[in-house]
Amino acid sequence: MNGGLARYGESGFIRSVTALTLAAILAACGSKPDPHAPAPPAVSSAPVDRATLKIVSLPDLSRLDAPVQQQLREGYAALTAKTGQAAISDNDLGVAYGEMAKLLMAAEYRDEAETAFLNAGALMPTDRRWPYYLGHLYKLKGDPVRSTASFERALQLKPDDLPTLFWLGSAYLDQGRAAEAEPLFSRALSAAPRSAPVLFGLGRTALAKQDYAKAVDDLEQVLAIDPKAAVVHFPLAMAYRAMGNVSQAEAHLRARGPGDLRPPDPLMLDVDSILESAVAYEVRGAAALDESNWAAAAEYFRKGVQLAPDEPSLRHKLGTALSMSGDPKAVEVFEEVTRRWPKFAKAQYSLGLIVMSGGRTQEAIEHFSAAVKSDPSYSEARLQLAEALRVSGRLQESLPQYEQTIMLNPRLAEARLGYAVALAGLKRMDEARRALAEGARIFPERREFAEGLNSLASAGANR
Repeated sequence: MNGGLARYGESGFIRSVTALTLAAILAACGSKPDPHAPAPPAVSSAPVDRATLKIVSLPDLSRLDAPVQQQLREGYAALTAKTGQAAISDNDLGVAYGEMAKLLMAAEYRDEAETAFLNAGALMPTDRRWPYYLGHLYKLKGDPVRSTASFERALQLKPDDLPTLFWLGSAYLDQGRAAEAEPLFSRALSAAPRSAPVLFGLGRTALAKQDYAKAVDDLEQVLAIDPKAAVVHFPLAMAYRAMGNVSQAEAHLRARGPGDLRPPDPLMLDVDSILESAVAYEVRGAAALDESNWAAAAEYFRKGVQLAPDEPSLRHKLGTALSMSGDPKAVEVFEEVTRRWPKFAKAQYSLGLIVMSGGRTQEAIEHFSAAVKSDPSYSEARLQLAEALRVSGRLQESLPQYEQTIMLNPRLAEARLGYAVALAGLKRMDEARRALAEGARIFPERREFAEGLNSLASAGANR
């Protein structure tokens, strides 16, 4: 319905990834084994002494929702049944421990999950899943030493795995080991040349090594791939400042923001979506959105809403899925969110886009204004407010909105272009030329700025 509504990735408390995305990346690259990668350690073929396995106990589940409690109890019953089978293979028993560990990890019972993962790893020592999950688990527990060791083990077992390369490189970088992080990110980039998370890792590594020109190059590539990656602006500002480019440094400091960049990660997606909970349905819905499966996404979000009826972000995502499929019920969903949670800026923004596309400009202005009032740093909403004001003929009112948008996010080319158009409409031609020239300098790939300058020059010549 409207391209702006595809902003589902910025909302809530999760970021979704898909196994299909990773498979496509790796298949397209046809990556070969790295001859310099360490060989997996030799594994003993002796049977595992199951008496050495640790006991996995079911924790107190009272804090969980009833469906999740039932899910963990059923998982534990299945594990208990298999541990009681003397003839069961190490592989089958290892899988049972691993599946229970994933449930425990998803439900945030980290000590119990650790025990189950360790048992799975003991029974299946060549399966990289278990050390990989332990790497993330120890990271969550604030244990960087064991987290790093676990990622190292996982990488030994699968040297070309993109997520493991990324997370081990990030672990090294966080520990000040930039020289060790760099080759891991470089190997990851060979597998995924257009990966924003990997380029971000390389840029941060170059910054740590004081190679500021390379840091700028890598981090600017990240923004070219993902202009909404606000987390990139701070290290980019530091790199520009170190190079003496104060104006660029200040522009990126103004645009800095929270967030995260991480590669597609099917294993962690499996954990994030394993529980029958609102969060898990949100993960599944977001993954379906990534695959443009609007119907499936809407169904997942509906189930999430049933479990968490007072969570506005889930309803907003439901509206987004419906709008992407062209379902007119999206308007009802957004209207309900704005009615019940009038300060939920993203719903105001989304509803504004819909009514704007229907020619109801004044209503759109009201919704965009509400979004900006609730979240003054919401640069996309402020840009749409400026655009709606300009289209409605309120050129003078649009100027400060464009100016604030540019201050919030200097990388929004549309803000600079709209600002120049508004200035030209007010007959402030010299200012319009300066704005277009600045836009052409910052965004040489955007032909609109050069075309605008040519139009102003032609208009001046014909006077």
